[in-house]
Amino acid sequence: MQPEFAIVVVIAALFIGLSKGGLGGPVPVAMLTPLLSQVLPASQAVGIVLPLLIFADVIALRFYWQKWDWSLVRQMLPAAIIGVICGGILLLTLANSGQNLVLRRVIGVITLIVVIYKVGGGYLTKLEYQPRNWHSYLAGWASGFGSALANIGAPPFTTYMMLRKVAPVPFIGTATLLFAIVNALKLPITLLSSRVLDLHLLLSILWVVPLIPVGVLVGRWGVKRMNPVHFDRLMLVLLFILAMFMLVYDPGH
Repeated sequence: MQPEFAIVVVIAALFIGLSKGGLGGPVPVAMLTPLLSQVLPASQAVGIVLPLLIFADVIALRFYWQKWDWSLVRQMLPAAIIGVICGGILLLTLANSGQNLVLRRVIGVITLIVVIYKVGGGYLTKLEYQPRNWHSYLAGWASGFGSALANIGAPPFTTYMMLRKVAPVPFIGTATLLFAIVNALKLPITLLSSRVLDLHLLLSILWVVPLIPVGVLVGRWGVKRMNPVHFDRLMLVLLFILAMFMLVYDPGH
């Protein structure tokens, strides 16, 4: 195992834990695929993150058990399932045809959208909003699609929750349950191609799994002691840099 690969995998595991521990919201998870894409083909970067996310989901579900809003989950889940299928088909198509550069560019665009969303997200709470059923369907589909294609499904979900002005605890609880289901649904799709989820590669990184609970504990500690504004700004700068790498850098040259 190359040292740079080991370092990136360690950072990825810790970022998963930080996000599940409540520090930085969805941004640390949004960094995972672009980060791993610097040392792996983009399709494998998508696949290898998934089992780590599922492990983290189990931990997060314990912390937020029954703190979700089931009515919101029920509204969004059917469309999210369709989104997972659509995103999974596109991921497999690009991976099996060797279009990793195209996938890198797509992930770069999605990552840049996350940055733009985070910069302008504060305005969402100021908008006058009238909920419609199709809004939940659209948010669910986009969350499932982005999650299946690039492990970046949180922005549509978060936008919808902010517009609905959902309180913090059911907000996090609903996200925890919805994405735990979405991630579980993604697993059979990723197993269809070794170019997405290489089991030998996965086995080689299982040693980082204990770092995820460490990241969760650090995240829960940091929520109470760190300035969230400063942390968010740091994460956004890093996320923007990763997005630019995905959009302009070709690792094949």
